[in-house]
Amino acid sequence: MDISVVIPLLNEEESLPELVEWIDRVMITNHFSYEVILIDDGSSDSSWSVIEALTVKYNAARGVKFRRNYGKSAALYVGFDAAKGDVVITMDADLQDSPDEIPELFRMIKEDKYDLVSGWKKKRHDPVLSKNIPSKLYNWTARRISGIKLHDMNCGLKAYRSNVIKSIEVYGEMHRYIPVLAKWAGYKKIGEKVVQHGERKYGVTKFGLERFIRGPLDLLSVTFITRFGKKPMHLFGMLGTLMFITGGIITISMIIQKLLAQYHHLKYRAVTDQPLFYIALVMAIIGVQFFMAGFLGELISRSSSDRNHYLIDKKIGL
Repeated sequence: MDISVVIPLLNEEESLPELVEWIDRVMITNHFSYEVILIDDGSSDSSWSVIEALTVKYNAARGVKFRRNYGKSAALYVGFDAAKGDVVITMDADLQDSPDEIPELFRMIKEDKYDLVSGWKKKRHDPVLSKNIPSKLYNWTARRISGIKLHDMNCGLKAYRSNVIKSIEVYGEMHRYIPVLAKWAGYKKIGEKVVQHGERKYGVTKFGLERFIRGPLDLLSVTFITRFGKKPMHLFGMLGTLMFITGGIITISMIIQKLLAQYHHLKYRAVTDQPLFYIALVMAIIGVQFFMAGFLGELISRSSSDRNHYLIDKKIGL
């Protein structure tokens, strides 16, 4: 099979028939073999009834229904697990992502040999203050931290080589950082394509103000996991050592100053009377706590069932 289109959705009953018909038209025109996997993330409208009707009308349509709302990452994880195509395309169900982009995304994966191609909504049809400006700030921060030069990290329209989505685990709110997870898994040829961004035709956006809090927190989480997930002592041990040594140096310097003052019969303050002593003491205590956190992290990491889980790209003679 050439293409699997994975579409997570929540309360999109009006847009689904038009979207699937559009995808089918594009696939037939380009002679692609394909499947469309629609994941109903606990919709409260009649989205599932619409999906059932679509699976009858289109042989390529598949459906998965969650008992409750788990989030976009969970929907993508289930869709990725079910996908059978050589190339996997993800898109949102609100018709703001254009299926006409699929042929070029497919070509970039198959001919240009990209592992992942992310859409870039260069011209957006979203409110400037609530979406455009925060999106630019978020993407700038994500580029700086991850080192991946994408203008629109969170664009729902993406294309993947099949082995990429089978090698990563998407959970929580990590769907925003799939390119980072892919890079960590060893898939470094990540490209970008300017894509059309249509205006929302039906319904309302499902993302509220909480994404401004969740986004940065998830970025910190994925950065820590990808860099220090299997070696937490490298981070916490380093921070703990620096804090402990700094606190120790301050304390020793204060003691030396006191001894020198006594030797020269000068007035001096007791070490414990100086605020700097307590700052140094707190730093030493925090240093020990950081070190212990790293030590416990190492114990957990070494006891993990996937401590020796490594992604093998190819084998020969085995």
